[in-house]
This record gives sequence, C-alpha cells and structure tokens, in this order.
Amino acid sequence: MTRAADLILVLDAGTTSTRAVVFTGTGQILGMAQQAIAQHYPAPGHVEHDAAEIWQATLACARQAVAQAGGAGRIAGIGITNQRETVIAWDKASGQPLHRALVWQDRRTAPFCDALRAAGHEPAVQAQTGLLLDPYFSASKMRWLLDNSEAVRAAAAGRRLAFGTVESWLVWQLTGGLHISDASNASRTSLLPLAGTGWDAGLCNLFGVPPSGLPAVTDCAGHFGETLPDLFGRAIPIAGLAGDQQAATIGQGCLSPGETKATFGTGAFVLANMGDKLPRSRHRLLGTVLCQLGGVRSYALEGSVFVAGSLIQWLRDGLNLIASAAETAELAASVPDSGGVTIVPALSGLGAPHWRPDARAAITGMTFATTRAHLARAALEAMAMQTLDLADAFAADGAAWCSLRIDGGMSANDWMAQDLANMLALTVERPDFVETTALGAAMLAGLGTGLFGSLTEAAAAMRGPVRHFVPDMEDDLRAARVSRWRKALAAT
Repeated sequence: MTRAADLILVLDAGTTSTRAVVFTGTGQILGMAQQAIAQHYPAPGHVEHDAAEIWQATLACARQAVAQAGGAGRIAGIGITNQRETVIAWDKASGQPLHRALVWQDRRTAPFCDALRAAGHEPAVQAQTGLLLDPYFSASKMRWLLDNSEAVRAAAAGRRLAFGTVESWLVWQLTGGLHISDASNASRTSLLPLAGTGWDAGLCNLFGVPPSGLPAVTDCAGHFGETLPDLFGRAIPIAGLAGDQQAATIGQGCLSPGETKATFGTGAFVLANMGDKLPRSRHRLLGTVLCQLGGVRSYALEGSVFVAGSLIQWLRDGLNLIASAAETAELAASVPDSGGVTIVPALSGLGAPHWRPDARAAITGMTFATTRAHLARAALEAMAMQTLDLADAFAADGAAWCSLRIDGGMSANDWMAQDLANMLALTVERPDFVETTALGAAMLAGLGTGLFGSLTEAAAAMRGPVRHFVPDMEDDLRAARVSRWRKALAAT
C-alpha cells in the first residue's frame, strides 16, 4: 500500500553550506544531507558565492535526503529558507547567473550608501522600510551589479534581467521559471515598504533598480507552484518560504508579541516579535517583516551582528589557533577568565546597534601570559558582549527582553549559553534541536500544504524539549566585563 504524502522537505540554503532536511509532522528527521559552499573573496570587503553551485548543491542534497526518507511520493511539500540579502542576477531566457552572487557580508557598496546618507535619504528609507542605509541590504548590491557588470546591464536593457535573493533563485530553478520572493525576504532589500504590498517605485528609483527585474512578492505559506517533475520523479508543491532569521523565530515558537530569539551562526541575529505593530527604532535597530499569511503581515524588531561563528572559524582556519569549533568550550573553561583579553570581532565591520562598516577588529589586553585558551575564551565572551549591546538597544526601544531563546550552531556550546545568561542577567532557553531555521521552514510548509491549521498548531506538534540556563554571575564581575568591553569598543 502506498503511504500518504505526509513529510516536509526543507531546503536550507545558508552562507557556508546548503542542507536538505526531511521532517515528519512531529518534528522528527527522516533524511538529511549537507554540502559546503565555496566562499570567494576577490578583494578586501568583497564576499561572493557561485549561484550555480548553490543550486547544484541544493538539488543534490534534496535528492539525497528524499531518498533517505523513502522517496518523493512521501513528500507533501517543500519549505525553503535562506541566507538573506544575498543578491543573484540571472538571465530570464537562459536561467543562467550573470555574475557571482553578492553575499550579505559584502561591503563593497559602502561608498554608495555613504553618498545616499550624506544626501539625507536615510530617515525616509528607514521610515518606509525599517532598514538603514548599509551595504548589508540587497538594493545597493543590485545597483553595483548594474553599474559594474556588462552582462547584467545587457540583460536589463533587453528586459531579460531577473534579480532575486536566494529563495527566489531556488524557486526559479525548481519550477523552471516562477519568479517570486516571499515578504520576509523582500523586506530585506530596502525596496519594500513595511506597510506596502509590493515594490515601491520611489525606492527603486533612489537605488537605480529596474522594477521589471524584481520578483512578485508573496506570502510565506501557501501553494506557490510545483517542482519540475524530472527533478524528483514527481512534481512537489513549494509551500513555505522565509528568510533564515524569520524562519528561526517561527521555529523557536516566538509567535506572540514580545517573544524573542537569538540565532548564533555565521553572524548573530536577534528578533523580537512585534505582532501587527509596525516596528520603529530610535536606536538603530531594524524593522522587518516576520511573516505574511493571507496577505496579513506580522513584524519583528531585529538586531544583526555580522560576526559570530565566523570569528571561531577565523581562529581555526585563519590563525590555526584551534582544531575545531567544539574545542573552544573546553579551552574557555580551562582558565578562570580571559586574562584581560577582549576581542571586538569587527572582521566585516560592526552591525547593530553601531552600524560602522569602516570598523576593524581588535584584540586588546594581551601580555606574554596570554595563551590560546585566553583568546578562545575572549572570542566566546565577545558573543555575549555583542548581544548585551543589542539588549540595551531593544530595551531603549521599549522591547526589553524577559528571557531569550537561542539557536544556531554556536548555541550548542554550553559554556557560551551560560555566559549569555550571566551577562544578560536573564534566563536563556535552548531547544534540544538547535537547527530551528529548518524547523521554522517546515512549519510554514506544513501550514501551506494543509498538514497544520495554524503556526501555533505546527509549533505544538514539531518543537521539542528545551534546556534553561540561569544566570549565576556576581554583579561586580559582570560590571567589570562590561567596562572592559566598552573601552575596547570605543578604541575600535
């Protein structure tokens, strides 16, 4: 007897790797595959990906995970979640990329953003989109491609140009030509007003982006289209779409106003659910679409830190200081403190709430007594200190945290989780399954396919047990850490 299609395939296209995960309706994993994505650094501040590689790796992982789970006949729908703000330009006629993707970490458009800011445009852009003028966001990257790639310019002139973030690129490839972007990803481009249904002509004109190249803006759950039958042996509905941080917020069950999560991956991203209230920040946080269902949006206030797990990766690959990321917890615990060492990890500038793309990383307080254990501990301590800066900004914007739910690869580090609780003076909650980005995309796809009647129902069915970390640091030690951090930050 043929079993009913009751599983969800999630395509999780991250910054350093792409994964495919097959979930049951109770959150169990029946199939999973992962491939690394090559990082290209053609010049200082430039970060690129090969869009064709992203697609090929995603398809290979998807096929492997589906085979592990028993075949495409069991897949009810596909959910996609992705690194946000990364821009891909491709030819609508051939479906081929026209340039390497410009990754969210890329800083090459800082002069363009500075010029717009100097001309006085930032207040209006922030009022409409919730975003600041920074190279982080997609629109300035689109403009750079138009200004610097002959292939992109030619495609635009011939009305063959397609711009999109990573989920948009994957949907195009999966379906053979459907050009859409969900509202959570679209809200990260600087071209979509938080309260608007589609792209804003004035913003497109400001950034010099032709609206004809942009995708249609959709909900985050629904029946968006079907995969080409030959990809998996049958057509599978695409039913859930969300940027990675919004997906993680949903996967953490932050479905009510005030509930807050922090994801520690390549960067660190804190989102607080604001319900249907348009997020307005006076302290350089971001407003973003959390989710759009049935044309109705919920919003989040967000703080984005550019360097988190990538600092540990740099210690491993750039300095050969550690053999693996897991080693940092043991090293940190092997010394009573950092020996006065503080790391400000501005390896690609400083994100929220500082927004200084020109900032550079610094290691202060070293002596001949400094060991690699002190440096490893200082690197982990930097995670809590950057998060504390965000906590202060959220509180100043009237969105103080009562607790914090954490996830992402770095959150599996018990030492770091406890340090977060200590420095924030808050209970930190971590699910046993920390890859909540994929889980959130599965919940959206489950809603989109009708497996669940609401996200609340999906969260109740799919979220697993959690562990709590309770603060146990003395106030004077916390104050000394904060003082040392702020001095190092000011020097940076």
